[in-house]
Amino acid sequence: MKKLAARRRSPIAILVLLLLGLTMTGTAYAVMKPEAPSAVPTATADADDVKAGKELFLANCASCHGTNGEGNPPAGPSLVGVGAAAVNFQVGTGRMPLAAPGVQAPAKGRNHFTEEQTAQLVAFVASLGPGPALPDPEFLDLEGANIAEGGAIFRTNCAMCHNSSGSGGALTRGKFAPSLMGVEATHIYEAMLTGPQSMPVFNDYNITPQEKENVIAFLKDVEEGGNSFGGHSLGSLGPAGDALFIWTIGAALMIGLAVWLGRKAA
Repeated sequence: MKKLAARRRSPIAILVLLLLGLTMTGTAYAVMKPEAPSAVPTATADADDVKAGKELFLANCASCHGTNGEGNPPAGPSLVGVGAAAVNFQVGTGRMPLAAPGVQAPAKGRNHFTEEQTAQLVAFVASLGPGPALPDPEFLDLEGANIAEGGAIFRTNCAMCHNSSGSGGALTRGKFAPSLMGVEATHIYEAMLTGPQSMPVFNDYNITPQEKENVIAFLKDVEEGGNSFGGHSLGSLGPAGDALFIWTIGAALMIGLAVWLGRKAA
């Protein structure tokens, strides 16, 4: 018994117990870890698309991102592993190719490439390494989406930058959160999935595909005027719009009323 007690107090015994505990914990996590639901590509890219995409890439993107997408800091980051969703978002919204260096790449409202060329660029960059795929159309049709839940998720995760009504807002060092009004559902989904620029990544562990669809449905409801309850939206700028209205219209009316009452009393 004394020998057993001495072995229990040995530093080696403590080390063995720690290693055993870590091994059991790692094994249990590997067995019980749930698989993340993930978007799947809408189509499998063939070799011709990849080849055509590489030609487009070399002509339009390689000067900043390198001939093989390896990056050329500080001009452009590596594109290895960014996935199809990131390319489709950046190119589809007109952010890329970048017109000029700046603190942020603004959306230009039009795509520099045709839909076919965009798909080819997507295919080439996706071939460089695994990354987030294009959204599943199932989560873009917005049928049966829960608008109320989408609004709650948006206010918790997005409103601090994009405003509670998705109209955008200023960030630090000249950056800004763009307005989400008029943005295609595909691009909103891809932005959540890939986290462009200052935006955090909301992968399918953070916000599931169905929850992403709910968020998009909420934004489209706001876009259609569903968030303007009880009167005019005042530009959906939040407290800033309310304050501007009060100090310009409300204060002027109060001053005019005070002058009128003073004259009447006299």
